[in-house]
Amino acid sequence: MKKTVLAILVVLGGILNASAQKVAVVDMDYILKSIPQYEAANDQLSQLSTKWQKEIEAQQAEVQTLYKNYQTELVFLTPEMKKQREDEIIAKERAIGEKKKKYFGAEGEMFKKRNSLIKPIQEEIYNAIQELSNTKKYDLILDKNSNVGIIFASPKLDISDEVLTQLGYSK
Repeated sequence: MKKTVLAILVVLGGILNASAQKVAVVDMDYILKSIPQYEAANDQLSQLSTKWQKEIEAQQAEVQTLYKNYQTELVFLTPEMKKQREDEIIAKERAIGEKKKKYFGAEGEMFKKRNSLIKPIQEEIYNAIQELSNTKKYDLILDKNSNVGIIFASPKLDISDEVLTQLGYSK
């Protein structure tokens, strides 16, 4: 944390001391919300997430029912039957955990789908920003919504609309 704050202060100090540098600010949230493909991709991801979550919740409800039935019938079960029911419940709980990992894990289906839908849009935006940076000779372009410690940015530094124009979208 201290290193991050120190790095930010060094960068901001360098910006303030170097009068020849050109600085601009972009609002990535504004840019992304202005791109219809991004909104469509987010909707698709949301629908997929909801579908998978419902599937997992249905399996969890099934496990809960099995467990309640087990608790109710516990006094009537032989030790072998108890073991069999417990193993069945544990196996279903493991299957739910594996399904959660498969869908929502670090390298799961949601991650892969998000990469396939969102990453090309982000790369297109990055390329447009880079092209604007080269064309207009910006030395530094900051995202005003990131956590780099920007307290205030003048609206005249915001080139978000120019990025959208570069991408072929209008206000």
